[in-house]
Amino acid sequence: MKKLNLKDVSRYVEKNIGVFHEKRIQSLDSLKLSQVLKRKNPYLFKAKYVLTAEKIIYGIVDAHISSSEEGIFGDWLEGLAIFINGKVYGGYKSGITGIDLEFDNNGARNIVTIKSGPNWGNSSQIAKMIADFKTAKKALRTSNSQLNVVAVNGCCYGRDNKPDKGDYFKYCGQSFWEFISGNENLYTEIIEPLGHKAKEKNDIFINSYSQMINKFTREFAINFCNDNGEINWEKLVRFNSSN
Repeated sequence: MKKLNLKDVSRYVEKNIGVFHEKRIQSLDSLKLSQVLKRKNPYLFKAKYVLTAEKIIYGIVDAHISSSEEGIFGDWLEGLAIFINGKVYGGYKSGITGIDLEFDNNGARNIVTIKSGPNWGNSSQIAKMIADFKTAKKALRTSNSQLNVVAVNGCCYGRDNKPDKGDYFKYCGQSFWEFISGNENLYTEIIEPLGHKAKEKNDIFINSYSQMINKFTREFAINFCNDNGEINWEKLVRFNSSN
């Protein structure tokens, strides 16, 4: 085990945080109004008494952003966690299906699946993770039957006060970052580097976001509003749900 140098973390963030911001913009730029309208519930807009095209557009674009950013940043944090663990324990990106990180510590091979937060999956998704852990353990013990393999679901934020799940351990927030780094304060120490050029990058994103809102509002008005500006709900529902 080596002591983590926080300057290494800062340099990694400065070098790689741009990837997160670029993917945010790419996700927005690839969005098509026709696609998102087919995925949204038009009855809900009507029930909420939404009367303007712009309000509908804000709703669907903001929902898309919220969902996509969680996934994009989760993937980015996974990379950061693997980098940090590599510096401390020599860990590496696993080549085993369903496993993100492998590293040795205290006589055990740790196999880790990394998620953003604690409430990441339903029962079937958790069952698949457990199955992946069992398959990974079997594969690792093929070459070394005495290998002690510990399965861990690591979550970058949040809490779980009962980490022992039987088939695996679940470490969240402070516990996760300490588990991969040996530093109990890392979960707070990584906050500052993550803000590297955040305002500058976000200004670029806001520009793309504003253009998308204007573009989609115009497109919606042309296709789903009557000449008097009223939303044509029947036309919208038919577009969304007809055979």
